[in-house]
Amino acid sequence: MSIDRRKQILEAATQSFALFGYKATTMDQVAKIARVGKGTIYTFFTNKEELFDEIIQQVILEMKDIADGEVREDRPFFDNLYRVLDRGLEFRSRHELALKLSQEVRDFGTPMANEGLSKIEGELLHYIENHIHHAMEKGEIKPGNARILSFEMVHLYKALTTEWNKRYEPLQKEEIKEHFYQLFMHGIAADA
Repeated sequence: MSIDRRKQILEAATQSFALFGYKATTMDQVAKIARVGKGTIYTFFTNKEELFDEIIQQVILEMKDIADGEVREDRPFFDNLYRVLDRGLEFRSRHELALKLSQEVRDFGTPMANEGLSKIEGELLHYIENHIHHAMEKGEIKPGNARILSFEMVHLYKALTTEWNKRYEPLQKEEIKEHFYQLFMHGIAADA
């Protein structure tokens, strides 16, 4: 049985970035966790930035798979949207790497950590934007700027699930869903 060294390195690096953040992770740490020589890492990755980018791409693919699992053609657009937002943001809030990167951005403003989180959010925005285009083509929602709508929807949902809790008692999922529907159904639904 052969050992997949590249996979072993990626798993070790993911663990290191999740434990220590981008800034404090070193190639020496990754090598130690992976139980390989540091030179082995460099046979697969040029530097820490390339290794980190590969991990972010894996996180994005995992998040996309989760979102794809929530979309059903027989469901209305808003049901699919809510489920994708809910699972996507739940994934991000539970994923150790995303949590650590968020903490690092907040505490230190590390540019690479910020860039990694921006890539993850950018993919979620793009995913929602594509589904908005599809809903527009099907006549489920009014024509409009899908990029702006995806931004508004993602950030409203994020605000109601996280920012709201900093000032007020947390809303129940059904309350968030009801408010979200009320605002967007009457504003962009085709039959409004």
